[in-house]
Amino acid sequence: MPSNEHHKLLKKSDWPTVEQTMIDPNKKLDLIVSKYNERDKNGRLPHHWMAAKAQTHTHTLAHVGVMSIHYNLQALITRDKEGKTSIDIARRSGACAEIIGLLSLTPEEARKLGWKGMARLYAPVAYWRHEMLEWIKSRSWADCHKFINEHDEELVHEVLKFRNSELLLSTACNSQVYSDSLVFFALRMIHRNPLALTGTNSQGYTPRQASVNWNACREIQNVLRLSPIFFFVGTYNFPTLLRQHLPKQFVDSLTNVGTFNTVCQFIRHMKYDKAELNKVEDVLKKPTPKCDVCKNTTTKACARCRTTSFCSAECQKSAWKKHKKTCKRPTTPPATEADLRTLHKGMNFLNRCIQEPGAGDGPTSVVVEFLFPNN
Repeated sequence: MPSNEHHKLLKKSDWPTVEQTMIDPNKKLDLIVSKYNERDKNGRLPHHWMAAKAQTHTHTLAHVGVMSIHYNLQALITRDKEGKTSIDIARRSGACAEIIGLLSLTPEEARKLGWKGMARLYAPVAYWRHEMLEWIKSRSWADCHKFINEHDEELVHEVLKFRNSELLLSTACNSQVYSDSLVFFALRMIHRNPLALTGTNSQGYTPRQASVNWNACREIQNVLRLSPIFFFVGTYNFPTLLRQHLPKQFVDSLTNVGTFNTVCQFIRHMKYDKAELNKVEDVLKKPTPKCDVCKNTTTKACARCRTTSFCSAECQKSAWKKHKKTCKRPTTPPATEADLRTLHKGMNFLNRCIQEPGAGDGPTSVVVEFLFPNN
């Protein structure tokens, strides 16, 4: 039996064309399924060729792999004329870890996971892109923001970049009704992937042209007039974009526009958490220390080491012979209670910042309150 187009494209490692063929809305699903059950003259299914050519991981390859298994679960255990399964070929050819993991599934495991389960495990960028498209079509902007807020920044960036401008084009076509959340979402996408402004759909429309053709709200059309070149030369920063395209009260609830993105990005990477806050709280709640000699409570400590407490000079002198063996000047000045309370307050603010919508795009008002309390 001669190779079908999927065999030929997979042999060339042309993953983008294979993916487009798989998701082509003009092709019938049963026809694609039949193609993934066809063997070539070597007795190989398309899966075997994918396994042989999958040395370099890409998000598109991972998506193709998941869809191909979804179309033919039995291909996971089907052997070619040499008696090799797709996982045998993948291991022998040095396929990437994602494809080896996918092809290691049994048909029963793959059936139980379904397309979504396999995609979430082995092609997370394609999975979340699909979820984002569904939210955009249903105008669930809150879900879009939740994904950006709660997931790793690298994953978010890859999802918004995957297939370039698809998400922004979909947003342009589903933006007839204005909302602050809608415009904020469009700006967040553009800020992370400015080149999405220049991408085109199958009809050759850019997001801006699509917004006009689909009668998007005026605010979205204005946003899509932005030029990506100004992002790369540093003309645009996120707080400025917010100030230009959103109402002042909405911007004020997200960020202080007088402080730039780097502050919040730095804070986000600090990753303060509850465990660290508790450590500071434990120090603050520590009971009043007692004199090392007479055991009376005291607020005084050895002026040199600052770790051993003495209530009087007499007690310190009486303990000096023993204490001098461990008394060392600290390499860094010890934190005072006032220092710890300031740190505790700051860490609480930083924790709140990380959880605020917009964290990572620009510093939120809670951060500015801590950094510039007199402003």
